[in-house]
Amino acid sequence: MGVSGSGKTTVATQLASELDWKFLDADSLHSPASIAKMQAGVPLNDADRAPWLQTLRHEIERSLAKDENLTLACSALKRVYREQVLVNSDVKLVYLRGTAQVLRQRLKQRVGHFMSEQLLASQLETLEEPSEAVTVDVRHSVDEIVAEVRERLHLG
Repeated sequence: MGVSGSGKTTVATQLASELDWKFLDADSLHSPASIAKMQAGVPLNDADRAPWLQTLRHEIERSLAKDENLTLACSALKRVYREQVLVNSDVKLVYLRGTAQVLRQRLKQRVGHFMSEQLLASQLETLEEPSEAVTVDVRHSVDEIVAEVRERLHLG
């Protein structure tokens, strides 16, 4: 979890690959209306997010029921959002934490994604930093972040 530009997709993709787990990017599950809103620079509100969070919860519950390991890249900015996806103690949360300066620089370099640099301020205002997460500094390399996540979650 984390704001846009924190490396959620990159880290979760590599972690899933190394562990041979399923990967899901929550961004791919936003409705066309929500994507259009974000492309226009308009932050989503809780009503926009509600069906998306229900879909994420369903995907997590389905993976748990199938005893299938899943890495999910998801912003989960507010505690109430995390409560929806943390369905039981088997679900672990990793928070990719970065400074506004580092995140802004990353977003300036990003191409082809609907989340723009202008929405970062809104996300940082919305963000309720989690106390229940493994927190990792995004200034490290992807390899270092994945290694730290694996170590701290005892994933071999």
